Amino acid sequence: MSGAGGASWQAGDARPLDPVALPGEALVSANGIELCYQSLGDPEAPVILLVMGLGMQLVAWPDAFCARLVEAGFRVIRFDNRDAGRSTRLVWRRRPRLLLAIAKAVLGLPVRAPYRLADMADDAAGLLDALHIERVHVVGVSLGGMIAQCLAARHPERLLSLTSIMSTSGNWRVAFGKPAAMRQLFSRPARPDDPASQADHLLRVFSIIGSPGFPTDPVELRQQLERAVDRAHYPRGQIHQLLAIAAAGDRRRELAGIRVPTLVIHGADDPLLPVAAGRDTARYIAGARLQIIPGMGHDLPPGVQTLLLEAIIGHCRAASAGA
Repeated sequence: MSGAGGASWQAGDARPLDPVALPGEALVSANGIELCYQSLGDPEAPVILLVMGLGMQLVAWPDAFCARLVEAGFRVIRFDNRDAGRSTRLVWRRRPRLLLAIAKAVLGLPVRAPYRLADMADDAAGLLDALHIERVHVVGVSLGGMIAQCLAARHPERLLSLTSIMSTSGNWRVAFGKPAAMRQLFSRPARPDDPASQADHLLRVFSIIGSPGFPTDPVELRQQLERAVDRAHYPRGQIHQLLAIAAAGDRRRELAGIRVPTLVIHGADDPLLPVAAGRDTARYIAGARLQIIPGMGHDLPPGVQTLLLEAIIGHCRAASAGA
């Protein structure tokens, strides 16, 4: 198969051993790969498709958050993006040169990558096809927000509404976070092959990018991160996904074509993607409503979840009523 810039890739091991598979978790073929997903709630209820961020698995959507959406009358589908969790892992025959790719992207030059954000959006559309779902409300965070935006632009007939959270338009002028956050994002665990060291590293990342106004219990956070590491942690996939972001470039023109009801949510204190990125995203999507949350960083602590649920449920209900 061929990725961005004509680079070749092939499917890798899609199903690592998983001692903690979730109830209802399943694999389906979509867009030429396999995606792992979980469906929650009444199969006949309106669907909310949750799209997770960079390198994160479907379990990064908190169970309590998903349960609340189900209680509100929605069917919730969360899934592993390609190169994350138990979905297909792509083997790229080129040596990733991430910093060079980012430099090229900033200068507006072509970037080689195993795939693009458009491919990840087509994955989501393929998942809906495999599950025989016609239209959904799409909610994405960070990279997931970018994928959700691409899905709205490329497959508008599949969306009832779009919610883009702590994401960006691809405009590099507003997308660079604080140096400490960027350094931590690109750092590696002290012992990359040791699960405990991987969890330590992720804990350090979230301590830097987390919400200053909504602190998370470190013991609870550690348990969540260990759950993800034990399930199917794949750091190399994060590099591929970063290359996909760089290869996508500035997407403001694409965003200008989105016509589905859109809610943009961003943390006022996001150290990884500044609040200017959220404002920029909302500016280029016609009719988008912008909600800025003071004290919110680049994570989903319980206090932020409460505010997100209120906003998302209201937005989705209004969009359904309008449709």
